[in-house]
Amino acid sequence: MPSRRTVLAATAGVTAALAVGSPADAAPVDDRKLRALISRMTLQEKVGQLFVMRVYGHSATDPDQADIDANLSEIGVRTAAELIAKYRVGGIIYFTWAHNTRDPHQIADLSNGIQRASLTQPRGLPMLITTDQEHGIVCRVGKPATLFPGAMAMGAGGSRRDARTLGRISGAELRAIGINQDYSPDADVNINPANPVIGVRSFGADPEAVAVMVAAEVGGYQRSSVAATAKHFPGHGDTAVDSHYGFPVITHSRELWEKLDAVPFRAAVAAGIDAIMTAHIQFPALDDSGDPATLSHPILTGILRGELGYDGVVVTDSLGMQGVRTKYGDDRVPVLALKAGADQLLNPPDLPVAWNAVLTAVRDGELTEARLDESILRVLRLKARLKLFRQPYVSGHGVDRTVGTRAHLAAADRIAERTTTLLVNDGPLLPLSPATHDRLLVVGADPASPSGTTGPPTGVLTAAFTELGFSATALSTGTAPSAATIARAVAAAREADAVVVTTYNVTAGSAQRTLVEQLAATGTPVVAIAVRNPYDVARLPSARACLATYSWTDVELRAAARVIAGAVGPRGRLPVPVQRADAPGQVLYPIGYGLSY
Repeated sequence: MPSRRTVLAATAGVTAALAVGSPADAAPVDDRKLRALISRMTLQEKVGQLFVMRVYGHSATDPDQADIDANLSEIGVRTAAELIAKYRVGGIIYFTWAHNTRDPHQIADLSNGIQRASLTQPRGLPMLITTDQEHGIVCRVGKPATLFPGAMAMGAGGSRRDARTLGRISGAELRAIGINQDYSPDADVNINPANPVIGVRSFGADPEAVAVMVAAEVGGYQRSSVAATAKHFPGHGDTAVDSHYGFPVITHSRELWEKLDAVPFRAAVAAGIDAIMTAHIQFPALDDSGDPATLSHPILTGILRGELGYDGVVVTDSLGMQGVRTKYGDDRVPVLALKAGADQLLNPPDLPVAWNAVLTAVRDGELTEARLDESILRVLRLKARLKLFRQPYVSGHGVDRTVGTRAHLAAADRIAERTTTLLVNDGPLLPLSPATHDRLLVVGADPASPSGTTGPPTGVLTAAFTELGFSATALSTGTAPSAATIARAVAAAREADAVVVTTYNVTAGSAQRTLVEQLAATGTPVVAIAVRNPYDVARLPSARACLATYSWTDVELRAAARVIAGAVGPRGRLPVPVQRADAPGQVLYPIGYGLSY
């Protein structure tokens, strides 16, 4: 970790130029001094400040050879430090697959190395370091950090206080490891059960309820001096196409947009949201040009800036996604995004192409330097509000004192218990007791593990039930069990007192549905846990009990085990409606439904 002398030396110039308040005060940022900083920047430095870029490696200066090779192949530099020196980017985004997030102390060292590399450049500025820490199924920083239930689970809990606690604790832990911006919360209103990219990342289908949760979570992050980012404007909740791989079209009328999609974003703006991320979607009612919202002046400048009155940072979703690359080449996309009103260009697939395209657009007069200055001022305001000019570095002591503490982990467990939703309980079967159902067989889907897991769901549940006094056995059957696998599970079920089966996005012809039916046919009572979409319950009529956890992270699975065992009661309520499987136009379980005992 850098010494105090290193910190003071690296930040002396910019600190003297700015009257930025201490963490305890709320002094306004002085735009005159920020503009003075901008006036001393070269055009190349200004262009760089607009980009937030990925980089491979656990270290800013000494990554593994494989990461050096990946950086050379994709960016043309060896390390994060070289990236900053060459392109003067204003931000870095961390990914697990880029090997940025091995453990808290490594992340803190990487963050300090990135800040040092930027601050020691001529006219050096602190960096925005960001990641997608939504919790639930999207987490880049895993254990031993505290992992919370995801957005739809939080929507099932419905507690504004819990959402604020999530933001506060998650923000404090991110800040301790040097991450000062989070691309969360998701402000989309998910009204399409077939949405392949949002789904449980949304708080739910009720725009007012989503708005409450978004604003509360934003408030929590603000308390921890981490920038929250509401996404994906103008609303990605009613798509059946994943914008990573295609170009979704939203068919909502302008009136419906006002009543549905816009509500959480208005709440985020009212809550003082630090940044808003754009969506790579076509929204003809808002802009009939056929351009994605990310490249739409009517949407970003006309509606977001003009009508919603938002003057904070607008960041694009990743420019490597297919949704923004369908109409235009990678050299045009960043220029058009800036012309539309974006401030930050996130993760272009080819940084040299994107960076030079913006530089050329200014030199040729398509973009003015004054237009760049507008965005850079917003970015520097955010850095100043986050106290990065005075406190760019973090310490090992801060990591140990903050990340994954017993109090934080206990808070996550308590919140998870309030989100677990019981939808079916025939008999009633639940709660189970070791006295009557000692031998538990845990079978089912084991989807790829997000960062909040220590193992497959069947293993995590088996360990949790064992701790609760049951004799539990795990048998993973996968998301598409074969006939032979189902036969093994059925044979094991005949020797059990009860079966707990995890399901993952059950469809009409899914082998998971066949598994549950054949398990139930043994006469052994079956408890189904939908570990992603709660819509599974509509296709599992043979299960005696059904619960929804909205994700398969450890914190949610352990909470479900405690609910099944009666250690706590189920308190979650559906934040989305569940339609009948045989008649999708009819609601089987409405928003707000949930059983108790």
